[in-house]
Amino acid sequence: MDAETAPQRSISTHLKAALGACRAAGAHAARLVLDIALPTLCVACREPVHGEGVCASCWAKLSFIAPPYCPRLGIPFVYDPGPELLSMEAIASPPAYQRARAAVRYDEVARTLVHALKYQDRTDLAPAMGGWMARAGRELLDGADMLIPVPLHWRRGWSRRYNQSGALARAIARQSGVKLRGDVLQRLRATEQQVGLSRPQRASNVQGAFGVSADRRSDVYGARVILVDDVLTSGATVDACARALLRAKAAQVDVLVFARVVDTPKAPI
Repeated sequence: MDAETAPQRSISTHLKAALGACRAAGAHAARLVLDIALPTLCVACREPVHGEGVCASCWAKLSFIAPPYCPRLGIPFVYDPGPELLSMEAIASPPAYQRARAAVRYDEVARTLVHALKYQDRTDLAPAMGGWMARAGRELLDGADMLIPVPLHWRRGWSRRYNQSGALARAIARQSGVKLRGDVLQRLRATEQQVGLSRPQRASNVQGAFGVSADRRSDVYGARVILVDDVLTSGATVDACARALLRAKAAQVDVLVFARVVDTPKAPI
């Protein structure tokens, strides 16, 4: 019986391998057809590009943030002042969070990407943007326990249908392996849009606006948390979020954003 079934098993194995090869070839051919019919477009200007990401012109306009920068706030320095020297902003007004990192400066192309993700349903931009954030926040992600997106109030989430910070956090989680926890931090009350408000008004607007639900406090206790948001301007929103997490006894809160507003460079202290 075994002598009769062995050739059959061999034929079956070869057939399965051949079918698998045919399926792979078919999938490859389908991808080629799609690439020809629907070429990859630049995530910023929508011009056709080879591969993924942004076109050469938009890439040249993006201002990626790299060292040297303030170890606390991630603000880029004009020159390298030496290790662990802080920016004037970090000395004058230290935030509740420990460290902040951003992938790019908030310039023209960065603004286009953020607005498209936030207001134009362009969630397809999140993987590329999240990938840049994961690289910028590598030191933060190393040893982190969870990623927490800055939450929207339920009414704003209902009208927008998704949270752009959550979309970025999901992309970072896929790349880094750090788990995403979108159920920990809550926006307790609706707030005004921060756009157009002064720094003191921004801080007042979000004061007491965030909290950790009672049934999630044990998850936060002793954890190293990374807050994820799209843009860091004054830092009022992420600072309010950090304070809520620290009240729930998080061990450390860091901040990772796609873009940050950078004022005229000032000398570090």
